[in-house]
This record gives sequence, structure tokens and C-alpha cells, in this order.
Amino acid sequence: MSIKSDDLASIKATIGEVRNHGSDIRSTLEKYSDDETHNIAWEVQAGVEALEVFGSRWTIEILAALYIAGERRFNELRHLLNGISSRTLSDKLRACKSVGLIDRMVIEGPPVRVSYKLTEHGMHCGKLLSPLVAYMKIRNGAIIGDDV
Repeated sequence: MSIKSDDLASIKATIGEVRNHGSDIRSTLEKYSDDETHNIAWEVQAGVEALEVFGSRWTIEILAALYIAGERRFNELRHLLNGISSRTLSDKLRACKSVGLIDRMVIEGPPVRVSYKLTEHGMHCGKLLSPLVAYMKIRNGAIIGDDV
């Protein structure tokens, strides 16, 4: 994707700010790493646990679809996610709901309809992942400036 150089520079600057904030957060946590209740192993494990849900096949795709497209019904999601089976989608939606990333809403009436949307927590995660996704797209050459 080719975008305006000014927009690419803005995205890169924002990624830089996020990286700096991440360094600030890491430095703050590091102050406590000598304490008995916080050490590097604890911090690594916390990071693994925090990202574990995102490492599962189809979870990122489901979250991205709901983040980008908004609230969707089951079959709408299935059609957005090429190659996912109904069973897998059902299992992954249940897992995302259990960790508080999505809400399942049942709309009564004939016919009963079910739709899914990101929770506030899911939206925050999407916003936090956006700079990483943008960074990777730029790094892999999927996004370039129009003057290149």
C-alpha cells in the first residue's frame, strides 16, 4: 500500500512515541525487580500470559475483524475470515469471551440473532496492537511512502 509520505512520517513518529512509552513503562517496572514480589522471571511470565491469547491461531484475525469492521453476526464473521470452520470460529469466540475480549449479544425475536463485538478491554487491546501492526507492515514493506 502506498500512502502519502507525510502520513507515513506521522505513523512512524507515533510508533516512536509508543516505543518510548514502552521503554518508560519497562524502566518503571525495572525499579521494582529487586523486590521479592517482582523479579524478571515474573515480568517475563506476565508478558507471556498477557500475549498468550493473541498467539492462538484465528484469535488475532477475529479481534482484527471486530476492531476494523465493528459488531458482526456469526456468519458475517465467518465470511470475513477466509478458511475458518464454523466449529473453530465458535470455539475461538467462546475463548475470547471467557477472557473478556468480546461480548456475545443475543437479540430475541423470531429469529433469535447473535452478534459479537469487542468489549472495552478488547478495544483497548486493539488500540495497543495497532502500532505494532503498523510497525510490522512498514518493516515488511506492505506500507510505503508515495515518494519511494
